[in-house]
Amino acid sequence: MSTKKKKTNPKKVNFLELSDSEKAHLLKEAKDNLRLKLVEAKFWQSLAETEKITINGQTIQFEDSNLKELACEELMER
Repeated sequence: MSTKKKKTNPKKVNFLELSDSEKAHLLKEAKDNLRLKLVEAKFWQSLAETEKITINGQTIQFEDSNLKELACEELMER
């Protein structure tokens, strides 16, 4: 039996039928979401360009390695 989660389609909103306050709220929410995604993308980009980082006092080298090889358990076991 499959345990896949069903994808929920985003709610379709007719922007022209919204009140001004609803439009403002919707635009503010979209702007905040985009800002968060931009900050996260910049963080991951800078992490990908990093040669070494220190987490909980332990240095991790990324010379020729791939971020896919790093697991949280590896950090906790050290």
